Amino acid sequence: MSNSMGIASAFVLSSLLLSPLAMAEESRAFVAHNAARQAAFEQANQELTAQDQERVQPQQTSAIQDSEETSKDS
Repeated sequence: MSNSMGIASAFVLSSLLLSPLAMAEESRAFVAHNAARQAAFEQANQELTAQDQERVQPQQTSAIQDSEETSKDS
């Protein structure tokens, strides 16, 4: 009997200790923080994509210029 009471009291105590963590996911501050983190992540991805496109464009134009110069030489 005392063993089952110990298990029950451990279960009740753990649920009381962990309930604030479960409620944190529903709080407005938690939602706002996640939204801000998501917006920052998307902005960083857009900046990286723009930088990659800037790197690719000069390489493409130089390849076109090189082929035009070789055609002029012949």
